[in-house]
Amino acid sequence: MNRRIFLCVAQMAVVALALSSIAVAQHRQPVRLSGTIDDYNPASLGSYEMHGTWSLTLDRDFDSADFSVALDMEHSDMAMLSGTPTRNAHTHHITVVRGTVTPLSNGFRVTGAATATANGAFPAPFGPNSTLQIDVTGANQVEFSNIQLTFVNNADGSPSNAVTHFGPQAINGVVRKVKPSGHGDD
Repeated sequence: MNRRIFLCVAQMAVVALALSSIAVAQHRQPVRLSGTIDDYNPASLGSYEMHGTWSLTLDRDFDSADFSVALDMEHSDMAMLSGTPTRNAHTHHITVVRGTVTPLSNGFRVTGAATATANGAFPAPFGPNSTLQIDVTGANQVEFSNIQLTFVNNADGSPSNAVTHFGPQAINGVVRKVKPSGHGDD
């Protein structure tokens, strides 16, 4: 008799645990990450400094994400010392809507069509068709600490529009905040 009671209680506990995990999964919220970008593009493309702020929101299923970055660009001191006559300061707003999320061993990658402006105008002078790859990575102490933005070439290997302006190298930045979306977003 005691064995039956024990089995019945154990089965009820397993059912309760299963139901609670389903309830938690159903109430999972999107996650919002944000941070800064501070990098340079190659000297062959003007040796521009790039500074800005970014945000990325993973949907509640973690299979798509929305990304935006506001970048200031101007010729670096190195470019000025090399004879560039002006700083040529300008801005870019770049967004990816519903980019595809894939896991990495130390983070995740978002890939999608990028919309880029130049000083608020669309399309940017370099053109409207580009794909952006966003890698968010970390290590054992900080799960998400770094971000890299890479404009990828077209399927045929030719440079996409944004690669001709920003270059093919990763643009580096830092993750400053990770939190559930909708809780005091700034």
